[in-house]
Amino acid sequence: MVDGPRRWWGGPLDTERLARTEVCRVRDAAADLAAARGLDTRIDTTDALTAASFAAHEHLRIDGRAPRAWGEFSGFVAARDGWVRLHGNYPHHAAIIRDVLGIDDRAGLEREVGHREVAEVETRIVAAGGIAVAVRTEHEWQGHPHHLATAGEPWSSVEERRDRPELSSLREPTTAPVGAAAGRPATLPLHGVRVLDLTRVIAGPTCTQLLACLGADVLRIDPPHRPEILAQHLSTGMGKRSALLDLRRDAGRLRDLAAEADVILDGYRPGALAAHGLGTEDLERTAPRALLVSLSAWGEHGPWGGRAGFDSIVQATTGIAVRCGTEGRPGALPVQALDHASGHRMAGHILDGLVRGRAATIRVNLLGAARTLLGEPPPDARAAPPADGREALEVPRVSVMSADGPLEAVPPPLQIAGRTLERPVGGYGAATVGWTR
Repeated sequence: MVDGPRRWWGGPLDTERLARTEVCRVRDAAADLAAARGLDTRIDTTDALTAASFAAHEHLRIDGRAPRAWGEFSGFVAARDGWVRLHGNYPHHAAIIRDVLGIDDRAGLEREVGHREVAEVETRIVAAGGIAVAVRTEHEWQGHPHHLATAGEPWSSVEERRDRPELSSLREPTTAPVGAAAGRPATLPLHGVRVLDLTRVIAGPTCTQLLACLGADVLRIDPPHRPEILAQHLSTGMGKRSALLDLRRDAGRLRDLAAEADVILDGYRPGALAAHGLGTEDLERTAPRALLVSLSAWGEHGPWGGRAGFDSIVQATTGIAVRCGTEGRPGALPVQALDHASGHRMAGHILDGLVRGRAATIRVNLLGAARTLLGEPPPDARAAPPADGREALEVPRVSVMSADGPLEAVPPPLQIAGRTLERPVGGYGAATVGWTR
């Protein structure tokens, strides 16, 4: 008999503990906010919802078909003296890998990297604006200059700035949000809250999807010249509005939107939006009463403080990939847990700030999630899922409509009054640039 919750994924790290902790944190924050707004309702979660939501992209079905998870140039590649991990899902990142190495396909990638040392591949691709890291052991990472500069920094921090207007009571019934399914609560805890979403990929969009499904008016803005991958939009787009805006010409329009927002999230490379007058310090002046969230891969200081990165890249260079590897080949966590856990951590901080009635600047980094996971006690081997999968958790997919056809998707991992929170997914880039209420 196992003392404690059974594991879902297995592996050498306690990924389940990380997932449960952050989802339960945001569940409690949502319950506090509902109570503060006068809503008498039960908010809870389940292991099945939590586990499935951390693999939302993998469980997505678009008109019955699973999306492709990785680009041709993404993944581990053997070099002459070790391994590198590349990220080429976005066309502009794939183009950099292709140009730097002079290749056309995966076979060429493996051939050219195999002739080079790890340090050369990492340095040249990053210098050209691409995404690559050497696969390092935990010991090697602990001697790296960026680790030494940031080891004491937390996964997340909250700096309160001033009071903000309290959210109105929702004791009286309000009109159900557009797209609410029959039987869903007509009043949701974030009704009337405006969220400006300047994030991409998984962590930020996971956070804002949850906020949208809790009733917020979430407006996501993307640059027209760097479109989001459609499957990523569909897997994290429930309840949001998606619009395109070119900051090279219309930054003033985005600043006007920010001035009227309650919550603003920035998930771009640190400093990238400052060039348009939309950096964190700029937004503190533009939207003094807003909750501001700055999400980064590596933190905002140290040698890599201005570098872009992704969950898989952080796993590879901090030692997680080596811990998850077999027979000399690096591996990965069963899900992109650094992203999903960070997304829920952000959502928890946002909900806490709204309950407290305090404007704040919130900083979250994926590197901190990796440190937290690596620092957890070893998982109990007795709680590992059985090899035959008999006790595997079911995947609670729901049917939702999208502008690209019917979807089978995993909803956010919270329930209100025993019901899941799924909502339709709007068309990518199809919304008006403005607030609905």
